[in-house]
Amino acid sequence: MVGADDALTGYPFLIVGWSRKRFWLLGLGIALPAAAAAGYWFEPWKLLVNEDANDAAPGTEAGARVVGEGSFRSLEHPTTGRALLLQLESGERVLRLEDLATSNGPQLIVMLSSTPATEDGWSAYDDGPHLKLQPLKGNRGSQNYTVPGDVDLSIYRSAVVWCDRFDVGFGAAPIR
Repeated sequence: MVGADDALTGYPFLIVGWSRKRFWLLGLGIALPAAAAAGYWFEPWKLLVNEDANDAAPGTEAGARVVGEGSFRSLEHPTTGRALLLQLESGERVLRLEDLATSNGPQLIVMLSSTPATEDGWSAYDDGPHLKLQPLKGNRGSQNYTVPGDVDLSIYRSAVVWCDRFDVGFGAAPIR
């Protein structure tokens, strides 16, 4: 007599001689590592967690002068705040993001791009010359990023919150 586990009725894709238990164990053996890999890659928990950054603004004692500024516009994710490009009396240059609010995500960085912030394509900001500055300190708050002194700022037209893992811009601000 054929047992219920040996019957192929309803399971025509099973390997002959395999039990249902073996089939389900194989399925779990494939599904669990795949789910773990997807979780590692997409980091979905970051959508539920906000990271605050509260860097002090370079003050007047540092002789900060605004050489470019603009408000963020949303690209792939809702993004608000302002970007200010500052020249300090010491010669140091700083990109300051003020009152930034955007989604959290995997491998977010701050970069300067030659693509104007009016570009609607959220993946266009790394097509031309661009400069990756540093990882984003937080998806909310105000933060400072040093711009290397040897960088020609005249070619950059926008500051971008960029997801380096998926090559998409979350938000962009003109720095005129």
